[in-house]
Amino acid sequence: MTARIEYEKVAPDATRGLTELQRFVRAGTLPPALVELVMLRASQINGCAYCLDIHARRARRVGVPQGQLDTLPSWSYSPAFSERERAALAWTESLTRVSVDQVPDSVWDRVKLQFSEREIIDLSIAIVEINSWNRLLIAFRTPPTFGTPQNAASETPAAPARSAPPAVPTGQ
Repeated sequence: MTARIEYEKVAPDATRGLTELQRFVRAGTLPPALVELVMLRASQINGCAYCLDIHARRARRVGVPQGQLDTLPSWSYSPAFSERERAALAWTESLTRVSVDQVPDSVWDRVKLQFSEREIIDLSIAIVEINSWNRLLIAFRTPPTFGTPQNAASETPAAPARSAPPAVPTGQ
């Protein structure tokens, strides 16, 4: 299957805003390992193979333990996550699935116990960023590159698209 649109060629400036969000998140208050866990979990829920490929490699590079990577789809049952990570993952799931439960107070209460207001903003922007990339890359069927030289250099979602089957959602 080929990519539906190679958006970075058709409209090179189309994702400039997302790239700025990406810079904001990377320069923010959150540890890189937590950011990558959030990126991975949202991408699992949305079924974005491209983003799963990138963020799994980034997570390993910033030191996310393999046990966390292995049990991320069932994080709420895994002893591998701290309370802070659990709060971030609950917030991630709730914002990613906002149409389901409108971010209940129980999730808000959990995240505000673990994070400062600035950190909650940074966390929320990270979730908005990855959900935006997921939606574009799934819609345009941008396939993962599995660490090919083209992808390994920049590891940004705007890398050129190639043929591959569509992502299959894994959701929890």
